[in-house]
Amino acid sequence: MIYRIPEPLPWAALAMPLAAAEDALARLDQLLATSPIRDGWCARTAFADACASLALQGDLVLLEDLVLHDAGRDRHAPSQELTRAHAVLRTRRRIAAADPGWATSPTGLVALSEDPDGATDQDAIPVPATPPVDAADGERDFEGVDDAFAAELAGIDALIAHSSRLLADTGAVREKSPLVYDPAWGETDRLSNWRQAVADTRTLPPVLAATIAYDAWTALEPLQHRAWLGPLLAADLLRARDKACHHLPALANALRRVPRDRWLVRDPHSRWLTFLGAVTTGAEHGMSDHDRLMLSREVLQAKVKGRRGSSSLPRLIELVLARPLVSATIIADELGVTPRAAQTLVAELGLRELTGRGRYRAWGVL
Repeated sequence: MIYRIPEPLPWAALAMPLAAAEDALARLDQLLATSPIRDGWCARTAFADACASLALQGDLVLLEDLVLHDAGRDRHAPSQELTRAHAVLRTRRRIAAADPGWATSPTGLVALSEDPDGATDQDAIPVPATPPVDAADGERDFEGVDDAFAAELAGIDALIAHSSRLLADTGAVREKSPLVYDPAWGETDRLSNWRQAVADTRTLPPVLAATIAYDAWTALEPLQHRAWLGPLLAADLLRARDKACHHLPALANALRRVPRDRWLVRDPHSRWLTFLGAVTTGAEHGMSDHDRLMLSREVLQAKVKGRRGSSSLPRLIELVLARPLVSATIIADELGVTPRAAQTLVAELGLRELTGRGRYRAWGVL
């Protein structure tokens, strides 16, 4: 399969949507450049973008489950969809931490396609967690569980994970199952064709280049079962072209706001216009989220004025701004306090309870 950029480009139809998308993305990036909550905004956006990536593929992953899974505080055995969403989240963090343009380079593409299942050993092997802590009373929910037996299971899981890493280090590569992966897919040729399509956009405006890169990834499907990687690669291309210097755009979250029938049409020009509109909408929504979080930060900081310097409340404010929601156990782990003390801090700060439950509760700012 070869992806060819139509010639000539319909500049008359692309000019206005492209200008709007470039302007909105630039304003968001400039806003984040000097923002005191940039790191928190980016961390929250990463969770939403990971969930949106699975939603684009028709899978539903609750944001609450992803946050708790990332913190190692699952309330139930993680599903396959949750494991994939966590793989997207880790991949996004990896790309954001790397140099701009790394993900779209040959080295980056090889690194991002090494794991055929999109998950590391710790996600591929279910690990029995220790009994969850009840956020209502700060005590273990299952009192009859033998801690010594749980420790034995944890030791066995750690040994299995360690052995798997040793096998990977010695060059043993896990083969792809022919029941899941098509042996005749031709990933090398498809990746080569996709990189050629990206190279052909080097003289085009950054947002239009990212649009074509995403559209080519969707059309060529270079890596099987990794359609979610397309928005991340397009976002990294925007960073490499200096259009998003201070954040990794959440393109999957932006595309999720567009009706599905608008970006599944056969005409490439219509798909480009849909993508450009999604970028504009996503950037504007990102600025609204930033302003809302800034207002919440000011309100919360006003509540802790005059507190002693050793108070944990300022750190709790930064934590709730960096995550869509927090539980008592997450607060206890991050701040180094007991679950009961975490609930006291939440009450003093007046955070909103988001789950509506009496047990396994979670709080956050909307």
